[in-house]
Amino acid sequence: MKTDRDLSLVALLTTVVLWASAFVGIRAVGDTYSPGSLTLGRLVIGAAALTLFARPSVRTLPRGRGLLLVAVYALTWSVGYNVALNAAERDLDAGTTALIVNIAPALVALMAGFVLKEGFPRPLIVGMVVAFGGVALIALSPDHDPTATATTTTGGVVLCVLAAVLYAVGALVQKPALAFVSPVVCVWLGCVIGAVACLPFAPGLVDGVRSASGEDLLWLLYLGVFPTAVGFTTWSYALRRISAGQAASTTYLVPAVATAISWIVLDEVPAALSFVGGALCLVGVAITRLRRRAPQPVVAGQDRERR
Repeated sequence: MKTDRDLSLVALLTTVVLWASAFVGIRAVGDTYSPGSLTLGRLVIGAAALTLFARPSVRTLPRGRGLLLVAVYALTWSVGYNVALNAAERDLDAGTTALIVNIAPALVALMAGFVLKEGFPRPLIVGMVVAFGGVALIALSPDHDPTATATTTTGGVVLCVLAAVLYAVGALVQKPALAFVSPVVCVWLGCVIGAVACLPFAPGLVDGVRSASGEDLLWLLYLGVFPTAVGFTTWSYALRRISAGQAASTTYLVPAVATAISWIVLDEVPAALSFVGGALCLVGVAITRLRRRAPQPVVAGQDRERR
């Protein structure tokens, strides 16, 4: 049991670093590949990289409800989230994008209130208001800090919120899907289903690859192998062993890491108001995770001693 917990922590920290670097990679190649073609390229490379490890067979592939859950996860997280995110990063810097996307854990809690009938406790409502207040500040940041080197537009913020919603749906669906399939097969199959769904973007990917520089090709290869194949597998490994809330809480580290990498690699400095808005987003998400303490049972002997 202890080994599993230790490996889960290592897996989550690996995911944090790789997912943070993905925001930078997407931003770096945004002018070379269209949002759809970049998604297709990542999924094809990710599926190819995972085939050897997944070793798919009729016996290991899910069926029925398990297959349906993996398909929903693939279409929402592998496809929808990535296309929206890629489009958003044409107008948003990597650090700001990561800050907005990380409202997803709060959205998971909100969706659980509807889907799982968990209700809507006060911390959830307050946290959502605070988080979306932060998103609003980020959307307004360019008007108040024209000296910032990073870019922010309202359209990009809206796309980023859409990406966060799709991320939340994907995470909510993936957890039960992992009861039917191993983490590596789940990610591999998600990449395959997603790649098939993205085939209409194939001509754009071919054109992008033809005109890409060597650096752009390396970024595409990196995004497919590491944040996609490795990052999602380590995430799924941990998600299968701990709660979705515990796993999601570690992603609070992603914006800070993404901002640091973007600052070093792309020389992007987000607007000061974006930092404030991002902090509000993370505080809001943290508030949604608050739970009331259950009353402690009183042991009969202890009750007599108090008297």
